Parts: sequence; C-alpha cells; structure tokens
Amino acid sequence: MKRGIKTMDRLSRQEMIKKYVSVKPFENPKQNTIREKVLLSPHGIGISTLAHALRSRGIYATSCSFYKDAYSYLSDVCLNLDQYPMDLRVKIRDAYFEEALETYDIFHFRFGLTFFDPDKRDLQIYASKGKKVVAHLTGVEARLPSVARNFNNRYIQDGAWGWTEERIREHLNVLSAYVDHAIICDHELMPHVDPYFKKVHIVPYAIHANQFTPKYPSPDVEPTVVHAPSNREVKGTEFVLKAVERLQKEGHKFQFQLVEKVPREQAKQIYQKSTIVIDQLSIGTYANLSMEAMAMGKPVICYVRDDLRSTFPSGLPIVSANPDTIYEVLKDLLNRPEDWHRLGMAGRSYVEQNHSYGKVAQKLIDVYKQL
Repeated sequence: MKRGIKTMDRLSRQEMIKKYVSVKPFENPKQNTIREKVLLSPHGIGISTLAHALRSRGIYATSCSFYKDAYSYLSDVCLNLDQYPMDLRVKIRDAYFEEALETYDIFHFRFGLTFFDPDKRDLQIYASKGKKVVAHLTGVEARLPSVARNFNNRYIQDGAWGWTEERIREHLNVLSAYVDHAIICDHELMPHVDPYFKKVHIVPYAIHANQFTPKYPSPDVEPTVVHAPSNREVKGTEFVLKAVERLQKEGHKFQFQLVEKVPREQAKQIYQKSTIVIDQLSIGTYANLSMEAMAMGKPVICYVRDDLRSTFPSGLPIVSANPDTIYEVLKDLLNRPEDWHRLGMAGRSYVEQNHSYGKVAQKLIDVYKQL
C-alpha cells in the first residue's frame, strides 16, 4: 500500500470487520450480465437503490455506508466509522478497504467521495491494480455557483454543506486526475462536470415504485401540504414557510407539515397522508423526495428550470416553482383540487416508466462496460 495506508494480514482484517462492521444478510446473484463485482459507497439512499437495481439484473453489487446516518440502515454494509475513536476508525476503514480491493473490480463512488478523502490517495492504488472507478456526482459537491448563474439561476446557495466553489473545483480536479468517467443524474450538472472528465454519462435516479403504495389525493378533504428539507437553504424552506403563512392568513384552508429530522419510515408515512409535496426551490431539477412523492401518487412542487424541462422524458408532471413564485404556484394548485388526482396518477406513471430498477440498471451496466 502507498502513502500511509497500512496493510494487515487477511485473518486480522476479517476479524476486525466481523467485530465492528454491520453486514445485512443479502444474496448477490450469479453474474449473468458482466463479470465484474461492484462496490457502491460511501453514503446516501442512492447507493442502496442502485445496488438493488444492479442485483435485479444479475450484477454482483454491494452498497457500503461509511457512517451510521439516516440512510445507512438501507445499505448492505455499514462501517460505523462515526461510532468509534479516530485511531480505531482508521483501522476499520483500512481493513475494509483492503478486503474490498481483493473482492471488487468496479468502485462506484457516490458524490465522488472515496475511502481516503480529501486527498483521495486510494485513486492511485485502484489505477495501479487495474481496478475500474467511476465518480457519481449528484449535487452540491459538483454544482458550481458561478456556472449556475450563467444559466440565470440566482437561487443557488454558495457554500451549502460546506461546499464552497473553491472546494468543489479542488474536488473535481483531484477526481478527474485519475477518473475518466463520471455519472450525473440529469443534464442540470452537465456544464459543471463536463469540463473535468473525458466522458460524462447520464443515469437517472432509481426507485422501486412497487415499494410505494399510491394514495391519490381526494378533492373532498382539507389538503395537507408537506415540505421535507434536508437542508433549509438548499431547499428554499424560508420561502416555503413565508408562502404558507401568507396563504393561511388570507384564509386558505389547508394543513401544513414541516418534516425535519424524522426517521425515514416515519417520514414516508407522513408523505403518504399528504395532498401536495413541496421539494426544493433553488436547484432547478428534482431528486429522491420528488420521486418518492410521485410514486405515492402526490402532486409535487419543485423548481425545474425552463431550459431543462425538454431534456427530461416527456410527461414530467412536476409543478415548477422557485422562491419568487412559490406563493402563486402553491395558491394556484390549492385552488385546483380537481387536478390533484390527475397529477398524482401522472407522477406515478412517470417514475414507473423512467426510474425503474430495470431501466436504470441497464444504463449503469452500459457505463461499466465503457470503463
């Protein structure tokens, strides 16, 4: 190993993994599509859904969360690094890293975060051992505010989650020095990422719609509006709250629920009972919350940039709103109860047709074949 990555004998590292690492029982298929084994990491709901999607197509794929967080319970493996002191944390990480090097052929890094951030010194090791690597970039870790403003998006927040423009550029420069291929979820990130990588692939988010039972809104009951920000600045929560307060003061009858720091399964139950779900108002595209709400048959309000709408598959039923328009958009949708059921059905159909495990897995397989 290079540059401070200490090796240990296989028995020692396997004992350490068994003692400290959480592994859910799961069965990888006998490969019938590609021979390589895939490891997806380091955190987020996406690594789990993609691993499930790949296994549904006969790919040996494992999702691994480095830390215990809101979504780690969905992963096949959790290293639980945040649960231990730094010296032990390093040993656990190194042990799993060495085991992964012997087991996997393709390393799929969500957010472009590797085992050894921020210097990403493991990228040199993958290259020396002939391993394949792809960087999967989804949002703040790649979205440059200066580039976003070139597309008249003045709503992007600089420094969200600590990702300043300087940090993003350094992140992309280090990644692209060793990684030729990047994945993004739609065209919104293309001008941010394309200058750095030899090839940028578009692979949409995946969702298993059958895990969500649609409950289409009734026009005959008082509506409930839900907003569930993972980050208030990024999601435009300030503007949602102002719009809600103004509408309620004006006498519009509806319930409002702000969902924050709630366990995922509990949050899903809240979405299930809602009438309208408001996602983000600043980015210009949609992600997991919008997809889950559509899968549940809910009308969704989310900022979709006008210039990007034509790049999505036809029939995207999301009602677009930004911080300047959320009051009028929400007011209009609340006043159109006859459209709620139609929008809900259109959303369910959209995710079934465009975000299914089968379709997304095939796109990933096509990417892996090019690495």
